[in-house]
Amino acid sequence: MTQSRPKELTEYSLTALLTAPEPPEEPEDFDGFWQTTFDEFGTGRVEWEPARQLVGSETHDVTQIRFASSAAEQAVAFLVVPRTAGDVRRGLVIGHGYGGRTAPDLDQVPADTAAIFPAAPGTPPNTSSRFPALPDEHVLAGIAHRDTYSHRFAAADVWRAATVLLDAAPASAGALDFSGGSFGGGIGAMALPWDARFRRASFDVPSFGHHAIRLTRPCTGSGEAVRRHLHGHPEVRDVLGYFDAAVAARRIRIPVHVAAAVLDPAVDPRGQFAVYHALTGPRRLTVRANGHLDGPIAAASERSARLDAADFFALPDDRLS
Repeated sequence: MTQSRPKELTEYSLTALLTAPEPPEEPEDFDGFWQTTFDEFGTGRVEWEPARQLVGSETHDVTQIRFASSAAEQAVAFLVVPRTAGDVRRGLVIGHGYGGRTAPDLDQVPADTAAIFPAAPGTPPNTSSRFPALPDEHVLAGIAHRDTYSHRFAAADVWRAATVLLDAAPASAGALDFSGGSFGGGIGAMALPWDARFRRASFDVPSFGHHAIRLTRPCTGSGEAVRRHLHGHPEVRDVLGYFDAAVAARRIRIPVHVAAAVLDPAVDPRGQFAVYHALTGPRRLTVRANGHLDGPIAAASERSARLDAADFFALPDDRLS
C-alpha cells in the first residue's frame, strides 16, 4: 500500500490556487491601528551610523550600519550605495526570511540602485534585542497584544530603513521599491499600504497571508508555532487579524509582483496566493514550482522568481497597467 504524502507537503493544483478565496475577516479598526503605528514610527528622521566598511563590488560600496529601531533598540542594516553618486536612479529596501541575514545579497542590486538590507528586530545579526532570534519564538514574541507583537516592529523598521536609505542616497527617492521573501514578503505587505514613498514591490513566497486558511494546516515553518500556541491561547487569534498580509494587501495601490509556490512545506501556498488575490492595484504573478525546499528544481524556481522581479522593477510605467 502506498503511503500518502505528509499533509504539510501537499501540492495544490494551480486551478485551485488561482481561484480567489473568500477574503479574510478583518478588525474594524485595522486601518486606524496601522496608520497610528506609521505616525509613531514611520515619520521624521531616523538616527543611524556606520559600524564598519565591508567588501563591496565593482559598482557599489557596502557599509554595515546601526539605526534606531522602532523597538527602542539598535538594529543592523547593510547599506549598498553606488560609488558614483550620479549613478543612483533607484532605491530598494530588501527584506529577509525568518533566518535573518549575515550579509547583503549584492546580486539583487543593479548598478543604478542604492539599497538597504535591514534586519528585523531580534533577527540575526541583531545580538541585543528584547525579541528572541529563533523563528518559533520570535513569531510568538509579544503576541498577547497588537501593540507589543514582534511583527508590528518588523513592519515599522521597513519604514525606518527606507528613511535611512533616502538619507544616504537622496537621489533614490524618485523610484523607491521594496523586495522581500517569505517573512520579508509578509512583513512588506503589512508595511507598504501606509508609506507613500514606495513605487513598486515584489513579494516572494510571502508569509502571514490569510490566517484563517494557513492556521488549518500543519507546516514546517514558524506558522506551526503559532498554530500550536493558539490551542492553549485562543484569545490571541484576534491579535493576528491585525497582522494578516492578505488583509493588508487589499490596501496596497502601487504595482506589485508576487511569486507564489504550488508546493511549500513552510508557508501554505493558499496563503501566498491569497496575498496576490487581495491586491487591488496593478499586479503580476510568477508561479513557482516550490518554495522553502532544496534541490535543483527549487534553485531553478528561485532564479526564475528573482529574474521576474528584476524585470518587473525595470518595466516602464506604461507597461504595468
